[in-house]
Amino acid sequence: MRNLRGLALPGRTVRLRFTALYGVLFLLSGIGLLALTNLVALGSTKITVHAEDPQLQQPTLAASQELVGRLQAQLSETHTAQSRQLLIGSAVALAVMAVVSVVLGRVVAGRVLRPLRTITSATRRISADNLHERLAVPGPADEVKDLADTIDGLLERLEGSFSAQRRFVANASHELRTPLATIRASLDVAVAKPEPVPAQTIALAGRIRTELDQVDRLLEGFLLLARTQHGALSDRETISLGRVVSAALDSRAADIADRSLTVHDGDVQDGAWTRGSRTLLSRMVDNVIDNAITHNHDGGWIRVAATADGATARLVVETGGRVLDREQLARLAQPFQRLGADRTGSDSGSGLGLSIVAAVATAHGGDLDLRARPEGGLRVAISLPLADAPLADARAGASE
Repeated sequence: MRNLRGLALPGRTVRLRFTALYGVLFLLSGIGLLALTNLVALGSTKITVHAEDPQLQQPTLAASQELVGRLQAQLSETHTAQSRQLLIGSAVALAVMAVVSVVLGRVVAGRVLRPLRTITSATRRISADNLHERLAVPGPADEVKDLADTIDGLLERLEGSFSAQRRFVANASHELRTPLATIRASLDVAVAKPEPVPAQTIALAGRIRTELDQVDRLLEGFLLLARTQHGALSDRETISLGRVVSAALDSRAADIADRSLTVHDGDVQDGAWTRGSRTLLSRMVDNVIDNAITHNHDGGWIRVAATADGATARLVVETGGRVLDREQLARLAQPFQRLGADRTGSDSGSGLGLSIVAAVATAHGGDLDLRARPEGGLRVAISLPLADAPLADARAGASE
């Protein structure tokens, strides 16, 4: 059966289409060249013999021979001039048709290869965050359509694999909460016995509780990442980014005071509205503020700005500190990635903070931009689509 397919006539392929198109173009060029050559030949000089020549009136043998010689010489000169004129005309026509053929070939090749450019740009645009998109290239069943369908099939398999992985992470994180809760309860029961408990047991119980808290935070981060990266957000509402920032700063006032940090929040505006999940956006802002507090030095500073710029609501958090490696900043948005050992000293960190921030921003149609400040420290900028303020808030702002 396979041999019979190999003997079958080829379908309408890109190679055949190219061959037919260029063959037709060169055929038309040759026809045009021949037409111009014939026009040049028809316009050649004609031989004219005047009747009033006295030698024609006396048809002697010598005069006839002399006339024949002069006619042959005139014919030879005329043939030479005609050949030169034909050669020049043919060269000019050939040059013109060569230029026309190249131009037409380029135009036709561009039209034929346009689907390939579309496939290339669409493939570059699709990433792990929008695997649901497909190329869906229309056209005949040729190599280009086959390539596009193959890429669509690959994207479908990748989407299924990513979805299965995210569901596994979410399910595993959820299932692990039950044994952790059992371990915590058993630990509390063991320590709360009426008989005296050894000091070593109490110290060990404290260390185990600390590790359990760390695992709880890690599982919560996994669940949040899985929720952010899986499916559309159903609990969308219009939220003031400035109010969320102010609430995060107020709830962390004690931590800020403990480290003697100076917070500059004069650029936190109430007009930076966006639309999304309040829970996820609040967690995003909390992670950024926590990162600025945790990875700072005592007596340092934090600059926070929540502004509306055109069609974008932007949150910018800057901190001072040592000069960071700019080439390694992109790793901070990946899970469990940190810059150097000095950023791992916090017992409360799980390595998921900025990766959750990036995932939440992407899920809301925004992005995360990390930049090392030339004078030292980190600048975290989050851009989200700007939304219109709710009607009640808009009226309140107008009345003021």
